[in-house]
Amino acid sequence: MPHATGSLARRAGRLLRTSLFVQVLLALLLGVLVGRLWPQAGTSLQPLGDGFVRLIKAVIAPLVFCVVVAGITKAGDLKSFGRIGVKALIWFEVATSIALVVGLLAGNVFSPGAGMHVDPASLDKGAVEATTHGGKLPSAGQFILEALPNSAVGAFAENSLLQVLVLACLVGAALLHLGQQRVPQLLPLIEQVQDVVFTIVGYLMKLAPLAVFGATAHLVGQYGLGAMSTYGKLIAVCYGVALAFLVLLGLALKAVTGLSLWKFVRYSREELLLALGTGSSETVMPRMMQKLRAAGCRDDAVGLVLPTGYSFNLDGASIYLSIGTLFIAQAIGVHLSLGQQITVVLVLMLTSKGMAGVPGSAFLALSATASALGVIPASAVALLLGVDRIMDSMRVATNLLGNCVAVFAVSRWEGALDRVTAKQVLAGEVPAGPHQQAAAAAPADEEEADGARVAPGEK
Repeated sequence: MPHATGSLARRAGRLLRTSLFVQVLLALLLGVLVGRLWPQAGTSLQPLGDGFVRLIKAVIAPLVFCVVVAGITKAGDLKSFGRIGVKALIWFEVATSIALVVGLLAGNVFSPGAGMHVDPASLDKGAVEATTHGGKLPSAGQFILEALPNSAVGAFAENSLLQVLVLACLVGAALLHLGQQRVPQLLPLIEQVQDVVFTIVGYLMKLAPLAVFGATAHLVGQYGLGAMSTYGKLIAVCYGVALAFLVLLGLALKAVTGLSLWKFVRYSREELLLALGTGSSETVMPRMMQKLRAAGCRDDAVGLVLPTGYSFNLDGASIYLSIGTLFIAQAIGVHLSLGQQITVVLVLMLTSKGMAGVPGSAFLALSATASALGVIPASAVALLLGVDRIMDSMRVATNLLGNCVAVFAVSRWEGALDRVTAKQVLAGEVPAGPHQQAAAAAPADEEEADGARVAPGEK
């Protein structure tokens, strides 16, 4: 019996040392505990999460640049890269529109704001302005203009992914035009830089549990659990709709590629849990790029579709915005006609494209929608201030999985997906890459070492 207990303890210790998923899950639970029992201490831990996000963001731009340039040159066809971009935009627009419509249907059916009878005059409009820092969403023309870099260094310094993508496309096209004979050293150099950046990401991921602990403790400490009762119906509707939308995405993925979304969730569970814990899908973009490439998606498809999706394919945010608009209208007693709800969809289809990277973007989009309708006071948007942060988990998970499904679907559409490899990797039949091979080998080696340390009489 003591031997069995000791063996179980060793296995648990080994799992804690080698499994990022277990480490992050434990950090998440500890963060909730600290934030609940010691709110002030939990709130002070925010720099742990913010610091990790800053470190990850520092490597995203060079990584995207290297992956896209290498992908274009390896594919050897700039037209193919252009087709991938067009097909990705088509997929994004369809997925976002479906998310908006599904959200509106659920808002009408479940009416999460009905019966609240809120007087808009009692709400503080200044609270929304403080959250958005007086900013505004870019117009369509401004959004396109800001996607074009006016400085190569500035694109990287400002971490503007769309500008980095444009630069990468230009460099990749130039390398294709010049050919390997005229610039034989550039592509190997870019691939080596890419390897260095992925190695740095590996180092940073060791800090992930600490970041999740700090971010979760801050969230629970600052907002508490009171909002769960006040906004319980809205939270339940948003999360339920997100789950239903993910089921639709899974069916679409199965129909287009033959792959299982559930198996992909298991395959990327560490990244998903990290994104949920930090409230940011950007923290896992580098790791997701690695895993998608290892799962059979071609480099150029991964390098273009995934980063672009962070600006154009905000499925979770679309669900939240459509339900949130109806919630506000119902809470203040305003009935929206069918025509006005169609206006909501059209306005959000435009405003959701300019949300990425804008502080308080959800409230800016809601304010723009309220202004377009003309029947909802702008101050009523403040109703969602108390619940917005709780919705981050829903938005992050849905956005992230939506973008990954888009990578698989567009890759299959363009013939850039190795389905045999994808099925084997998602089923766990083969290791996903050198990093996964090393991780898989570690427990076995340690098991042998444990066995070697057991006295002969204990075996």
